[in-house]
Amino acid sequence: MFDLSAFEPLLATVLYLAGAVLSAGAGLWIARFGDRERPDRSAALWVCTTSAIWCAASVALDQRDPAIDLAATARNLALIAVIFRLFAADGRDESVKPIRPVIIALVLVQMFQPVLLFVRAQTSALSRLEIVVFEVGTVLNMLVAIGALVLLHNLYAGATATSRKVIRWSALGLAALFAYELNFYTIAYMSDEYPASLLAVRGAIAGVAATLLAIGASSTSSSLQLRPSRAVTFQTLSLLVIGTYLLVMVLVSRSLALLGGDFVRIGQVAFLLVAIVVAFVWLPSERLRGWLRVTATKHLFQHRYDYREEWLRFTRTIGRASSGGASIHTRAVKAIADITDSPAGMLLMPNEEAQLELTARWNWSTIEVPAEAAQYKLAALLEQHSHILDLDEVRAGVDHHGELAHVPSWLIEAEDAWALAPLIHFDRLVGVIVLARPRIERQLDWEDFDLLRVAGQQLASYLAEQAGQQALMDASRFDEFNRRMAFVMHDIKNLASQLSLLSGNAAKHADNPDFRADMLVTLRNSSEKLNALLARLGRYGSGQTQDVREIDLTDLAERVTERFRANHPVSLSSSEPVMVLADAEALEQAVIHLVQNAVDASTGDEQVFLSVRNEGLNGHLDVIDSGIGMSPEFVRSGLYKPFVSSKDGGFGIGAFEAREMIRAMGGRISVESREGVGTRFGVSLPVPEAARLLAQHQQPNTKEVA
Repeated sequence: MFDLSAFEPLLATVLYLAGAVLSAGAGLWIARFGDRERPDRSAALWVCTTSAIWCAASVALDQRDPAIDLAATARNLALIAVIFRLFAADGRDESVKPIRPVIIALVLVQMFQPVLLFVRAQTSALSRLEIVVFEVGTVLNMLVAIGALVLLHNLYAGATATSRKVIRWSALGLAALFAYELNFYTIAYMSDEYPASLLAVRGAIAGVAATLLAIGASSTSSSLQLRPSRAVTFQTLSLLVIGTYLLVMVLVSRSLALLGGDFVRIGQVAFLLVAIVVAFVWLPSERLRGWLRVTATKHLFQHRYDYREEWLRFTRTIGRASSGGASIHTRAVKAIADITDSPAGMLLMPNEEAQLELTARWNWSTIEVPAEAAQYKLAALLEQHSHILDLDEVRAGVDHHGELAHVPSWLIEAEDAWALAPLIHFDRLVGVIVLARPRIERQLDWEDFDLLRVAGQQLASYLAEQAGQQALMDASRFDEFNRRMAFVMHDIKNLASQLSLLSGNAAKHADNPDFRADMLVTLRNSSEKLNALLARLGRYGSGQTQDVREIDLTDLAERVTERFRANHPVSLSSSEPVMVLADAEALEQAVIHLVQNAVDASTGDEQVFLSVRNEGLNGHLDVIDSGIGMSPEFVRSGLYKPFVSSKDGGFGIGAFEAREMIRAMGGRISVESREGVGTRFGVSLPVPEAARLLAQHQQPNTKEVA
């Protein structure tokens, strides 16, 4: 059989000579015809020169001669310099930042090779220390090849289409060379010796790589605009961390093997177990990933945010179907919180009196939010200035627009509350997002403010559009309700007329005096009740009350308590004499609605309490239960919405009707509720003295207008 191994030395000599000729010729081509404006020109000349010297030394000297390895080290440093110059080719230092740590690491690893050569020179052939030196040197060369390939990928992936045409031949030559080197040293590490066939071809590969560099050097385009990819950068860092981790494992294992003895195997197993535990505990840590992301973003990029990715994530979060039950308000909180990596947040929205109330929360069930989360003055300030409020600055006493006096104490005391982002739509405050502090501590900067302000405006438009659609749906439901009520009122009116006529005829024609008297009483009462119902139904749509006079709020509370006492425990817990201006019938009906809701929300014999107190300008009545409670979102969006009810079979008009009747009397209604704890409804009505003062104040203004 023909033996090819006998020709391997001759083949290696020919290929190394070819590599030397090709490298030298490529250097001459670059020096004579290459683009002198290219930033990598000098480094490419250095590569060609050192490659020619290395190939010639491999032919002329013994393979164990240190001069060959020194020439290879010089060539590798020149290759790293070419990659560095390609990254720095756009003339901005910022372009080099993402790869500068990798470049430095590769240079340091490559500079460690002469140290290994010195150690090898002090050892005898085939000694145990020489084997270790061979393995360590092989691993270091593998790391250099891996790092260079990652950098080349980042270089090409981050370049524009025009720049890729300029660098493609240089990148192709470098990638081919380092891919071959990685394969060569991997096989050498596994077999504990250099593979003869691959060793023979190395010279030719170096010559081909130098030729491709020469072809690339003749390109006319020398201005490279790089767009470093954040994803690629993070992947590069991850690969470097993993590579370093594996290198440490190999070095420690080999060092233990050098010690010898019975405990070597035990030490290796123990180290392996510790390394696995550290990898499982440390690497999946969300806090660690967050720290790496923040650190890399801070030091490797001009801008904190990848705006394209942030905008895509924002729109996906808002537009995602709420299959999991998340409402548009909850998704709005999450969309803003994701921008700043905040783990939680909540949405405050203004009520009819411009006070901020809790509407939705995301991952933040621990914080206690009062019924009136913030007064109207804070809402007006945020609306006027569109100011992103840094709560750490508030705690430090920094005041930009006078906000210190209006930030509620519960926000200042909540240490995990970080920032307030107003949602502005056509100069109107739609809501406020409260962001929790990120897991990785940092301060808000101008880029946070700009992005939160723009995202807040977009989010405000979504919420305003959703509110408009909901208003149209409510109007449609009201229209249908009004059409039905028109028929009901017409039928009741006819029935009342018929009963009135029957009453008149019976008074004239009935023969039995007793029957006539009973019939008259019954018919008259029915007629009065129907007419009263008709009058009340006609009054609901007008927003007006017919008989506003002074009434005792305590007497009314006692009557309502007595009415419910037989069916459910309802009691008047505290009271004091207070007179208010109200329509007695309408107010009693409204309070009955509220008490009935409290009874329906309570289970078993849980008490429902009424309380009456004088608040100076207003009389106040509370209805308190310990029932199932309501969510902030339902209180905000569903409690006073007609045809929406939290009870099975409910019509959803009781609370709405109560609020409208109390508003028509000049009063207001408030609510505080927590799921699983209970609910408090509060009714405030003006006292007569306050109403007279208000009328006297308005009378002069009326005369002036007249």
